[in-house]
Amino acid sequence: MTTDPIGIVAPPSAPVSTTGIYTTGAARSPSQAMDSEVFMKLLVTQLRNQDPSAPMDSNAMIAQTTQLSMMEKMTQLSTTSTEDFSLQMRIAAANFVGKQVTYTGKDGVTVTGIAKSVSFAGSVPQVSVGGVDVALDLISGITTASA
Repeated sequence: MTTDPIGIVAPPSAPVSTTGIYTTGAARSPSQAMDSEVFMKLLVTQLRNQDPSAPMDSNAMIAQTTQLSMMEKMTQLSTTSTEDFSLQMRIAAANFVGKQVTYTGKDGVTVTGIAKSVSFAGSVPQVSVGGVDVALDLISGITTASA
């Protein structure tokens, strides 16, 4: 354990700041997500600290359980929606192969070429146009390739 100049003891795992008069532990970054684990911790804490002569209202417990269920379903819906969007991007990119696409190059010039292949290695599919890999979201137009 470390101590500061005035004798305050800091836990061994917490970094200690020696600037200024007082020492401070590491700044804690609060969690911004409410998940089922947080809900269960709150519920257990509430049950532990309730007055035995006035137990928790069963209607309130049912309402909280319903809220937890709704939160879990919303999380599942969000995950499914993200997966669906990813699949739609992959299908769209695959349909570009063999077609003439237009995109704006890094130099700001509009480039047109035939899409030869698609790579799904990254988070956004990459379409190969004239030897250059172009992110799907940078393609601004598509037409059927002329023979």
